[in-house]
Amino acid sequence: MQASTVNFYSLGYKKSQTYGLAALFVLGNILLPQLCHLVHQGGIVWLPIYFFTLIGAYKYGWKVGLLVALASPLVNSALFGMPAVAALPAILLKSVLLAVAAGYTATKFQKVSLLLLLGVVLFYQTVGTLGEWAIKGNFYLVVQDFRMGVPGMLVQVIGGWLIIKYLMRK
Repeated sequence: MQASTVNFYSLGYKKSQTYGLAALFVLGNILLPQLCHLVHQGGIVWLPIYFFTLIGAYKYGWKVGLLVALASPLVNSALFGMPAVAALPAILLKSVLLAVAAGYTATKFQKVSLLLLLGVVLFYQTVGTLGEWAIKGNFYLVVQDFRMGVPGMLVQVIGGWLIIKYLMRK
């Protein structure tokens, strides 16, 4: 697929727009996991808590992405008990890695492509899995995103690409 040049934003923490966009993406990261959790092991397979973090960070910068990355798991856990408190360190690690990688990639390449998004997703999952392994000490348990979450990673890459391309037109 052809890469598309994108109008990227790097919103600062002093702008109210940063918090408004972050709140919208957090809302997406609350609603999408609730839908996925209607299906047995939907969270593990579809990895929905990362979806809007990727889009927010890629299109609007790492600062928006970081707000979404931190707030989404914490709000979901507080409101719905998912992710479980014990899973929060690993999910927060992966979320922050995703926000930073997506923001960096968008700024560096100034375009969006399936290959770039695939690189972002593989980076945060690989490095995050190594960090999770250091936290939990059980390699088999921490590679579950690679064992079961491939559909979710593909949705992040393809769905993220489609939505970012759509947002480019706005």
